[in-house]
Parts: sequence; C-alpha cells; structure tokens
Amino acid sequence: MKIEIWSDVACPWCYIGKRRFETALAAFPHRDSVDIQWRSYQLDPSIPEHYDGTELDYLSKRKGMNRAQVSQMFDHVAAQGKGEGLNYRFDNVVVANSFTAHRLIHLAAAHGKQDKAKELLLSGHFEHGKDIGSQEYLSELGQELGLPEAEVAELFSTDKYADDVRGDIAEARMLGVTGVPFFVIDRKYGLSGAQPSEVFTQALTQAWQEANPLVAVGTADAEACGPDGCAI
Repeated sequence: MKIEIWSDVACPWCYIGKRRFETALAAFPHRDSVDIQWRSYQLDPSIPEHYDGTELDYLSKRKGMNRAQVSQMFDHVAAQGKGEGLNYRFDNVVVANSFTAHRLIHLAAAHGKQDKAKELLLSGHFEHGKDIGSQEYLSELGQELGLPEAEVAELFSTDKYADDVRGDIAEARMLGVTGVPFFVIDRKYGLSGAQPSEVFTQALTQAWQEANPLVAVGTADAEACGPDGCAI
C-alpha cells in the first residue's frame, strides 16, 4: 500500500498531522507493507529566502491577518502540538522560503532518508528556531543525515531537484489539493488536514481490506461456533 503525503516544512499542522499519522501507522498490523512518500507543497512560494520579521509579523503584515487572532491561532496550534509531544515555539520561528528545504528532502529520498529529513526540518523550524532557507543550516542537516557532501553542495550551485518539487506541487493542483497536510492512499482515498489518529486508522484498515480482500476456501458447512453456540 502506497501513501503519498503532500506537506510543507513551513506548515505547523503538517507536523501535527505527521505525528497523528505515525501513531496510527505504528498500530497498523500491516505497517511493514506500507510505502510512504513525502511530496512537496508550498503554502506561500512568494516568501523571500530571508524575511526580516517574526512569524507574527509575517502573517499580520503580509497576509493581512489580525495580530490578536494570529496569537490565538498560535496558542491553539501549540496546544494541539503539545498533545502530540511537540514543543512549538512560534516566537522563535524563522520565516524563510521552504523551496530549497524541499529539494533537500528529495535528495534525502534518493538515499532512503526522506522521512528523517522531513522530521528534522519540521522540528528544526517549529521547535528550535532554525532557518530552513539557510545554506549553512541545510548543509549541517545534510551532514547529520549522512548525505554526500558534494550532493548537498550541489543544491546551492544548481537547480537539481527543483523540477521534482515543482512537479509535486503541480500534481497536487491536478488532484485538487488546496491545503496541507494531504494524505493520498493508493490514489483512491484522500484525507485532508491533521486528522485524529483514529481517522487514519480507519482509512488504513479500509484501504488494506479493499486491496487485499479475504478469499474464502473450503466448504461453507464445516463445523464452527457462532454467537448462538457451536455446531453439533
């Protein structure tokens, strides 16, 4: 079973959704047969590589949102994140363009380390105040992931994996994705948002049962027990 997850490194609900999905997946009996692919998405491609201001400034000034409402939103998201073991610190978030970070995730995928890259980037951005648009930070992250130094450096001297990022975003538009996180199971089921773990469990179970229907063998009249007792 293949699960594609469209997500942005700069999306707080994407981190919460990741945790809730992981909780459901950990309890899923067929989890070893699930192939997960992280797909790129940008909530705001227009963000400069470095924005001189806080997350509160960015949302209130560039997005025209009320500062009090933004603060309330931060508190709500932080509370939801805490329930999943995440320590959001919106006062320390560095506003930056996530495009190169997505390219790093694609590079990590080529080396079988996509999920770890996604996790480190989300944690760095929302919990540790790291600049996801910084060449220095992304290079350090590449080293932590054990990626070839030359291939990480290539991200900053070429446009390698840029088409992959754009392709993911274009595909999301074709699928009708208007917000993230967005989970697609076997290209048959779509789940939008940071759903409760129970919803992910239900979707995983239903998708697995449809893809792997139980085939009855033997005779239908063999002795068995049921709610009304056992056959004699």
